[in-house]
Amino acid sequence: MSDIQVLLVDDHGVVRKGLRFILEQEPDLAVAGEAADGREAVRLAKELSPHVIVMDIAMPQLNGIDATAQIVKQNPSVGVLILSMHNDEAYLLRALECGARGFLLKDNAEEDLVRAIRIVASGKPFFSPAIAQALLEDYMRNLQQRNLQDSYSLLTDREREILQLLAEGRSNKDVANLLDLSVYTVETHRTRIMQKLNLHNTAELVLYAVRKKIIS
Repeated sequence: MSDIQVLLVDDHGVVRKGLRFILEQEPDLAVAGEAADGREAVRLAKELSPHVIVMDIAMPQLNGIDATAQIVKQNPSVGVLILSMHNDEAYLLRALECGARGFLLKDNAEEDLVRAIRIVASGKPFFSPAIAQALLEDYMRNLQQRNLQDSYSLLTDREREILQLLAEGRSNKDVANLLDLSVYTVETHRTRIMQKLNLHNTAELVLYAVRKKIIS
């Protein structure tokens, strides 16, 4: 059996066929199954327990973001990689809030799909480079319009280190073990980071890290 089992979810058969062709060239990747809608994806995710799910957003019966929420609730360890035509912050934030681990633009799928799957399978997040660039430009434009400064400079070196680890999907306990700190200290740093950057949840923290290219 190959190392990484992948479930492909898209309502267009030609897209699934193209994705399958790309993955079949890689010895460490295998297509465990295919689904044409979100409801089928939820069923197959439970049945097949894939490592990674490549998930389209716009599908009949159940959209990809709501399907992701159900799948991750059943199996928090699964890596869902959203595949979208839309370079849109609202979609990205919703996907992260529902537990997706990556966001890949269809325009970049051919060149980035394999790398994205491997990164997501390892437990780390992946975002198309074009998404990070667009988010950063939009963020800087908003700051300029409101005559504000980027608050990243307010973070201490330790807070920047913790920000990156949290954005990579590590728990407070993991961060504490890595940095030889108490969990309470990490939680305190996390609270300060959120306050300084005006962030309200983990999804927003990850988005911020993508904008700043702290994570790729």
